Amino acid sequence: MSVLIDRNTKVLVQGMGKTGRFHTDKAIAYGTQMVGAVHPSRAGQVEVFTGEADPSGVPNRPSTYDVEVPIFRSVAEAVAGTQATATVVYVPPPFAADAIMEAADAGVELIVAVTEGIPVSDMVLAKRYLEGKNVRLVGPNCPGVITPQQCKIGIMPGYIHTPGKIGVVSRSGTLTYEAVHQLTLNGLGQTTAIGIGGDPVNGTNFVDCLTMFNDDPETNGVLMIGEIGGNAEEEAAEWITANMTKPVAGFIAGTTAPPGKRMGHAGAIISGGMGTAEAKIAVLTEAGVVMAPTPTDMGSAMLEAMG
Repeated sequence: MSVLIDRNTKVLVQGMGKTGRFHTDKAIAYGTQMVGAVHPSRAGQVEVFTGEADPSGVPNRPSTYDVEVPIFRSVAEAVAGTQATATVVYVPPPFAADAIMEAADAGVELIVAVTEGIPVSDMVLAKRYLEGKNVRLVGPNCPGVITPQQCKIGIMPGYIHTPGKIGVVSRSGTLTYEAVHQLTLNGLGQTTAIGIGGDPVNGTNFVDCLTMFNDDPETNGVLMIGEIGGNAEEEAAEWITANMTKPVAGFIAGTTAPPGKRMGHAGAIISGGMGTAEAKIAVLTEAGVVMAPTPTDMGSAMLEAMG
C-alpha cells in the first residue's frame, strides 16, 4: 500500500531541458512509467532513453531499458495520448506557475513541482486557480514523491529507499534523504516519502500528508521533518493531538538560526517572534511526537515512537 503514487502511476514531464531529461532518465531507470513530455516547440518528436536499470527500483524488470517518450504540444494533448494521471514540473521559475495551472486545467490528478524560485505572487495565483479542482499539488521547491520499488517522481536518489511501514513527510529535501537512509539502516522501510517543499506558498502541507498516512492501512508510523518559519508544524501538532492514531517522530531544523535571517528555503524565516524552532519543538512534544534532538537521531526517534 502507498499514498499518492504506486507502480501503476503514469507520469508526464513538463520541461524536458537538461535537468528534466536527467531526472526523467533516472525515473525510467527506477521503473517509473514516464509516458510523455510537454514541450511546445518540440511537439511530435520522441526522446529516447537507454541504459542499465536501477537495481533498487521496481523489481522483476529487464536489466536494461530502451524507452521512447513522445513529446506533446500541451498537457491536454499529452493526457489524451497517454492517460497520465501525474506530472512532474521542471519548467524554469518564470513559467512554472503557468505549467502547474495548465496541468490542473488538463485534469492531471497529481502535480509534483520540483522547480525552485517560483515568485510567491505567481504561486498565490496558481494555488487560487487550483481551488475546487480535483488535483493535488506537491511543492514547489521540493524533491518529489517516492513509493519505494514502485514509482519515483522527482530528484531523490532511489537506492536509499526501502519498502516498509513508515510514512515520511518533510519540508527539507536533503533531510528527507537523511531520514529515509536512517530508517532503512534501522530496518524501518517507507510506504511513501513526500517532500512538501520549503516555500511559503505550497500545495500540500503536513496535515494533508498526516491525514493520508493515518488513513493508509499499511503505514504504521510517520516521521515528519520541519524547519523554522511559518506555522505549518504548529498546525500539524494541533491535528495530531485531535486526530492521529499512529506514532509520530519528528525533527525541526534551524535551532541555531538567528531571528530575521532567511535560512535556505524561502519560507524558512523567523519574524515577529513566530516560527522559531523552540516553539515548534515544544508544541510537537506536547502533542506526543518523539522529537529527535539532532539530524542523526531521526531514525532512533522513530524507533522510540514505534515502541
